[in-house]
Amino acid sequence: MEILGLLGDGMLIALQPLNLLLIFVGVTVGLFIGAMPGLGSVNGVAILLPITFLVPPSGAIIFLAAIYYGAMYGGAISSVTLGIPGASTAVATTFDGRPLAMKGRASLALVTAAIASFIGGSVANIIFTGFAPVLASVALSFGPPEIFALMLLAFATFVGLGGEDIPKTVLSICLGLVLGAIGFDQISGAPRLVLFDINAFLQGIGFLVLAIGVYGIGEMLWTIEQTRGEVENNTPKMTARGMVSDAGEAIREGWKGTAIGSFLGFFVGILPAAGATPASLMSYGVAKMTSRKPEQFGRGSVDGIAAPEAANNSASTGSMLPMLTLGIPGSPTTAILLGGMVIWGLVPGPRLFVDESEFVWGLIGSFYISNMAALFINLAFIPVFIWMLRMPFTILAPMIFVLSIVGGYAATRDMFDIWLILFFGFGALVLRRLDYPLAPAVLAIVLGPIAEPTLRQSLLLSSGDPMIFFNRPVAGPITIIAIILILLPALKLLRRKKPTTAVGE
Repeated sequence: MEILGLLGDGMLIALQPLNLLLIFVGVTVGLFIGAMPGLGSVNGVAILLPITFLVPPSGAIIFLAAIYYGAMYGGAISSVTLGIPGASTAVATTFDGRPLAMKGRASLALVTAAIASFIGGSVANIIFTGFAPVLASVALSFGPPEIFALMLLAFATFVGLGGEDIPKTVLSICLGLVLGAIGFDQISGAPRLVLFDINAFLQGIGFLVLAIGVYGIGEMLWTIEQTRGEVENNTPKMTARGMVSDAGEAIREGWKGTAIGSFLGFFVGILPAAGATPASLMSYGVAKMTSRKPEQFGRGSVDGIAAPEAANNSASTGSMLPMLTLGIPGSPTTAILLGGMVIWGLVPGPRLFVDESEFVWGLIGSFYISNMAALFINLAFIPVFIWMLRMPFTILAPMIFVLSIVGGYAATRDMFDIWLILFFGFGALVLRRLDYPLAPAVLAIVLGPIAEPTLRQSLLLSSGDPMIFFNRPVAGPITIIAIILILLPALKLLRRKKPTTAVGE
């Protein structure tokens, strides 16, 4: 009851006129920042940080957190309408959001993303409110072996993302791991895989550069090749009754993906080494693996949209937990928020809930208000986003190309990244022609840089003994489950070969 009383007081603080205005402005700005390829929540919060000096410290953090929430919602917009991930957290949404839009169901895709995001954020807020201190200690107990085991479990779901051709899926994963290893070694600091001795490769390959190249340029080239530029516009007009119908279908068809993303996203989000991007990709993999109709994933599955969208919003709240309770940022965006709090004299950590109780619960209350505001603002703008799809493809294709180039350049302001975007775009086209799955490669480049250092750190701790992944109470069960999931496709292949051999004999 004490927690409910504190939460009520926090909501009253968040509902003060100035704070409420900051929430609505922050969510709206964040929505469009998230929708713009190359920006994302990190850049948005960093750019707008100086503006917050005009308001009190509590209002400033509430404003920045609202931008964070809005950006999580906004990432799905360009993923669905243009096929370009607005942020790395929305890459998994592109897998099914864009195919659904191409079928004339863009409204269903956007409504599903909005509702799943709201439910994921709400579940995360409730868990955050009730179990913050306990969960913070659990997250802190995760060492390198546990994090590697979790990454191994994520890799185990990759096989399900690649369809029936397991060798091509494995090769796609290996390609992503190689691309993720380019640059400086995180343990020794030595340069590696610096292709043709080009110094620009020392900084590694940015994930957003890869995502924009593959899903912006690559998908546009593939569409042009398949349709010869004659894309039929089958996007219906938006009506209030249609949106209500889409909302019902989104809840009915996407409840399982939403549930998976809400819980898995939060618990991945609280890990300092993870964040919203791995959470959304892992949720997508688990949703497909547990689905009764896995063949629909990649072709416009509602669950394939609901899972990553619920996950990235849930993870964004989860990443706040270690920042507030331990002073450890759970994501790059929360690292900027941490810096802002320090500037204003607020010291995150265990004492924050005692010394600055009014601020903490005001911020937690703003999470609930921001989540609700983001839902209504997102739904209100859906007709505008649908209008974009009614443009002729001869106008839309150049716009996608320009946005991809501008988004890629805006992130780093490095011309070398533009050439990489074009290279990955043409490379994705070649892989599509050869029927190689792209999703496992994209996922591997995200999780590879997390899995590799934790593997090496774990082996250093155990003097090279791999049993460290089996004899620890948390890492052991996760590792065993991951190995079983990896071996399952091999068993399926053996079962298929046995009848074939019998017939041949």
